[in-house]
Amino acid sequence: QVQLVESGGGLVQPGGSLRLSCAASGSIFVINAMGWYRQAPGKQRELVATITGGGSTNYADSVKARFTISRENAKNTVYLQMDSLRPGDPTVYYCNAVGFVLGMPYNSWGQGTQVTVSS
Repeated sequence: QVQLVESGGGLVQPGGSLRLSCAASGSIFVINAMGWYRQAPGKQRELVATITGGGSTNYADSVKARFTISRENAKNTVYLQMDSLRPGDPTVYYCNAVGFVLGMPYNSWGQGTQVTVSS
């Protein structure tokens, strides 16, 4: 089993920035890709950004040029730098990791971290 622990959410003014972090832990696991998703009340969870072990990234159109995903493989940690936050961005952000543990595939989620954009 792979556990994900997120941090860095909070309250920010419109146009401000936040940096989310997510650390993976467990026993003998391989991470193929990590990413961030978000879910607003009453809506489906949606992709924000993903990054592979090799550093290839993918972003939702709504966050391109504003958000940056990065990864420290040695620490099994993924980050999401969020700039120019908009009132439409507030929601719960979830970390995700996919890979293999003891040869078996896994798809793990963090507990979520709240982001609120308000003046």
